[in-house]
Amino acid sequence: MLYEFCASTDTGLTRETNEDSVVFERATQLGVLADGMGGYNAGEVASGMATAFIQSELSRWLNQAGKNANAKEVRRAMEICVDNANRSIFNAANSNPQYSGMGTTLVVGVFQGERLMLGHIGDSRCYRLRAGELMQITRDHSLLQEQIDAGIITPEQAEVSMNKNLVTRALGVEDAVLLEVHEHRVEAGDLYLMCSDGLTDMVDDADLAAILRQDLDLDKCAKQLVDTANANGGRDNISVLLAAANEGSAKRGLWSRLLGH
Repeated sequence: MLYEFCASTDTGLTRETNEDSVVFERATQLGVLADGMGGYNAGEVASGMATAFIQSELSRWLNQAGKNANAKEVRRAMEICVDNANRSIFNAANSNPQYSGMGTTLVVGVFQGERLMLGHIGDSRCYRLRAGELMQITRDHSLLQEQIDAGIITPEQAEVSMNKNLVTRALGVEDAVLLEVHEHRVEAGDLYLMCSDGLTDMVDDADLAAILRQDLDLDKCAKQLVDTANANGGRDNISVLLAAANEGSAKRGLWSRLLGH
C-alpha cells in the first residue's frame, strides 16, 4: 500500500493565534495532529510540544523497528511516546506559571501496509471515507459524548449544545493520561481525515463527505475543507491532515527484491 499525505492549518476568523499543530512524515508514514488549550499562548506551546516530541520519538522507533513491527509492538511504542510527551508538557506547565493548566488533544496515526494504528486523546477526530461512505473512527473524549452514551441527550441535541468543547481527557493536564488506540484494516482507495474541532464544529459530516468524495488532489481537498469552515464562521483554529491509501506496493516490492534493495 502506498500512502499520500497532506496537511493544512489555519487560524480561522476569530482567534488571534493558532493553537493547533499538525505534522506528518512520509518516510515512516506517521501523522500527528494536536489542538492546544490554555491561556495566553500556552495552548500553542502544548500542541507544538506534542507534535514535535511524538514525531521525533515515534519516527526514530519506526525507523529502527522497520516494517517488521507487529501491531502490539507499534501500540506499545505509541503509548510510551505519548506518555513521555504528556510528562514533558505536564512538567513544563508546572514549572512555568504562564503555562499553568495548558494541555492539548491528540490524534496520531501509524500507517503500515494494510494496517492503521490510530490513537487519540480528547475531541480531535479521525474519519475514513471508503467507497463513498464517511465514518468517524474515533470517539470523542468529551462531556457531550458521555451524555450521548448515557442517553441524556441525542446526537442532534449535541450539535447545538453550548458544552461542545469540554474534553474529559487531554495531554499534559495530569501526570498520566490514557491513549485510546485501535487497529484498523486499510483498503486501497481509503481516504483518512484527521482534524481539530475547528473543522467539525463548523462543517457537518454530510458536507465533509461531499467534499471528500470529489476526488480532488489532497492539497485542494485540504484547502476546500479549511475554506468551508471559514465560510461557515471560522470560530476556531482549523487543522486537517489527509492520508490517501493507494495500490502499488506489490510491484514496487518485486522490483526492490530483484534489485536487491
